[in-house]
Amino acid sequence: MPPDGGGASVSLVLQVSDTHFGTERAEVVEALVGLVAQLKPDLIVLSGDLTQRARESEFAAYRAFVARLLQAPCLAVPGNHDIPLFDLATRLTRPFRAYAASCGERLEPSCSLPDLFITGVNSVRPWRHKQGCLTAAQVAAVAERLRRAGPAVMRVVVVHHPLDVSDGLAPGDIVRGAVDAVSAWASAGADLVMSGHVHQPLCRALAVRYGPSAGRCWVAVAGTAVSGRTRRGWPNSVNVLRIERFQGVERRVLEQRDFDPRCGAFRLGATFELP
Repeated sequence: MPPDGGGASVSLVLQVSDTHFGTERAEVVEALVGLVAQLKPDLIVLSGDLTQRARESEFAAYRAFVARLLQAPCLAVPGNHDIPLFDLATRLTRPFRAYAASCGERLEPSCSLPDLFITGVNSVRPWRHKQGCLTAAQVAAVAERLRRAGPAVMRVVVVHHPLDVSDGLAPGDIVRGAVDAVSAWASAGADLVMSGHVHQPLCRALAVRYGPSAGRCWVAVAGTAVSGRTRRGWPNSVNVLRIERFQGVERRVLEQRDFDPRCGAFRLGATFELP
């Protein structure tokens, strides 16, 4: 959003994760479409598990959903549910064929806004059912992209499998290679890592788990956006990142928006001030 006459500006990113089309709740989809119309985000981040079983009908439902988002630009990375589960031949030889047909050939896209650089990384491995993995080459490539972005913008990484999870969840849900990724990306200036996968939201400094090697980088794990596959009593939820600048002072805020069935809309659930 461009600056107004008073020198204020706001960039807004909506993080949507784990839609799992094929298990979506129609009323929550409508609420999310309404939220997009209300917020008019500069960018929508889709952090994986767009479908439940990577079927064409599910990707068609995903495409129909994206078509309703007021032509807002989208950046997507795949999740482990976005490759075939039962079609083993396709899973091992062309796992991302259906995903690429709906989301584009780039599995690790990047995007820039005036005050934001955001880059994706693919943590899905066809030979793993659930757990993700980051290779040394991927970690290094993301770090290089972050360094090239420069220090003047907020730098964000998007990866489906999280680098951190709530204390009550199994550490096995954390992506393999996380320790090296946290250190390398923090050193390269990463401010925030957006993820999904566990269907339970979390926003906190990565230093809580990793100590000083995490620098000032935070993690934002989104819940499941529209699926009926909610867990542990958590509602459907999405994240909203606001970068506000007024008279040269920048403020970064992460809002958790939870679906409230009483009013059929996403309401503010929690707010986090990011460094």
